[in-house]
Amino acid sequence: MRKTTSIQRIIVKGTIISFLLIVYTAFLIVPTSQSSDTEVEEILKHIDQLYRSDTSHTEMEMQIVTPNWERTLAMTVWTKGTDKTFIRITAPKKEKDVTTLRIGKEMWNYLPKVNKIFKISPSMMMGSWMGSDFTNDDLVRESSLINDYTYQLIAPENASPDQIYIELTPKEDSPIVWGKVVTAVRKDDHIPVWQHFFDEKDRLMRVLNFKDIKSFGGKTIPSVMEMIPQNKEGHKTVVRFLKADYDSEIDDKIFSRRNLQKRK
Repeated sequence: MRKTTSIQRIIVKGTIISFLLIVYTAFLIVPTSQSSDTEVEEILKHIDQLYRSDTSHTEMEMQIVTPNWERTLAMTVWTKGTDKTFIRITAPKKEKDVTTLRIGKEMWNYLPKVNKIFKISPSMMMGSWMGSDFTNDDLVRESSLINDYTYQLIAPENASPDQIYIELTPKEDSPIVWGKVVTAVRKDDHIPVWQHFFDEKDRLMRVLNFKDIKSFGGKTIPSVMEMIPQNKEGHKTVVRFLKADYDSEIDDKIFSRRNLQKRK
């Protein structure tokens, strides 16, 4: 009887020790997971706000390259918060004063040749902007990495030790056409290096490279964005930031439909 009791005590002690080890291990694991989620959220917020801040006023050029022709557009862009964007093309003469306005989820284009304002429907947000490889959504940044995607850290083959890799999958209710987006950022300052866009069949459709890091108005950004479609050989679009001013006062009248038709 005493022998049985001793065995039972050993079993009970072993069970208690195992339980405590499981609980202790769980406490070790949970903070690490939470820390990773927090870090990913901060990275995505940083990317969402990278070219914006509270306000921004930028001068840039867009070079559109195809196998048959090439052209460069000069333009001025104003933003306020995450829901207001105004773009005015300043050169060449053929496209001068073409303007784009987004307020919230609504977007309009003005074409001076026909002197008409056209509203862009939600289904057209993923359409090409001015014949470039950037979409309407890319230019006015309606979609948000932090709000429209679920995300997780990944470790792809040939990963650089100096980079963090995040896989983003569109949420069910978000109007995103991509099956997934994978982005790489520098580990030390979270500046993006590239983004890969895949369709629903997991085929790579386009690559966005971030290059030539510069400081504008105290803010450090990649001053060149190079979009390369993977299904159109010989095509690419390069956006270059020439000047940028952040967090300065911007008149709300800029973000108005009346301003669309004002010629400079």
